[in-house]
Amino acid sequence: MFQSINNNLNKLYKFSGYLAAFFLILVAVFILIGISSRIFGFYIRGLAEYSGYCMAAASFYALAFTFVEGGHIRITLFLEKASSSYKRFLEIWCLIVATIFSGYLSFYLWKMLLISYDFQERSEGADEILIWIPQTSVAIGSLILFIAVLHKFILTILNKND
Repeated sequence: MFQSINNNLNKLYKFSGYLAAFFLILVAVFILIGISSRIFGFYIRGLAEYSGYCMAAASFYALAFTFVEGGHIRITLFLEKASSSYKRFLEIWCLIVATIFSGYLSFYLWKMLLISYDFQERSEGADEILIWIPQTSVAIGSLILFIAVLHKFILTILNKND
């Protein structure tokens, strides 16, 4: 059962990476459409805002995938110098701190999303989109990051690191 959960979580992180790539492609498409529209003399409302929303979505969806793949800045140079028992203690301590902070971030991004939804807050840009719509991807991405950090913490505690 534990292996099944582990495999499904790894699939979630990979899917999150694919979503990040998709949103990066959307950023490029919106920018190219914006450039083309200026060349051909017409204006499409909100393209700059939409590319910004997609960039935020790409960033947050990429966080978990990058964390699992070891792409974030880590303290490995410091940990390499420590003895094995002290290294394990430091790694667990760092994962506890990361779990707390990523949980805190996720909690408040979800809270912000719910407040924006309750008040039906709109963006200040030309598109006046309901702001909870782009905030949803940011909140989901932060939740996936929290799950990834917690997952790594549990694997480290159980000595089941890959």
